[in-house]
Amino acid sequence: MADAKENKKTKRPTAIKRDIQSEKRRLINKSFKSQIRSSMRLFEETLVSKDKAAIQKALSEIYSLMDKGVKRGVFKLNKANRTKSRMTARVASVA
Repeated sequence: MADAKENKKTKRPTAIKRDIQSEKRRLINKSFKSQIRSSMRLFEETLVSKDKAAIQKALSEIYSLMDKGVKRGVFKLNKANRTKSRMTARVASVA
């Protein structure tokens, strides 16, 4: 009888479990947003250099990251589309 009690997993309240899950998700989302901001800074630097190949590569990376962010639920679709549109407009104004 004592063995059965020892093997039983302890339950944790749902609210505490939700807090733990939310914190994990927050850190993952924070890291992802930081990665996007870094790629945007890289994009800004390539705009100054006016290297068309580098600009296109940086722009496609931003597109990819924003789409992944929407897919994962980090960003809303409209925010991603707005950001991509603004970046494309920046490319058009430089070229």
